[in-house]
Amino acid sequence: MTSDKARRLFEALDLDHDGTLTRVEVITALRTKGPSLAASGDLPFWGLGDADASSALFDAADQNGDAVLTVEEFASVVDRRFGWS
Repeated sequence: MTSDKARRLFEALDLDHDGTLTRVEVITALRTKGPSLAASGDLPFWGLGDADASSALFDAADQNGDAVLTVEEFASVVDRRFGWS
């Protein structure tokens, strides 16, 4: 089950709106949009990290190792990590 918060965050990070997230997208989007997402309550402030932290989040979520994240893969990690589920 994907939470609404995880879905909104996924959509905000999906810079090319193709329905998947790449590692570069996650790192870039969290760097550029992260502060405003945190300010609006769509991302915990402690969820903001550097490129290494963003890359580690990507690795944790990429369950099938195909180098792209679906909303389900993404949500399974962020819902648990951010306490949204």
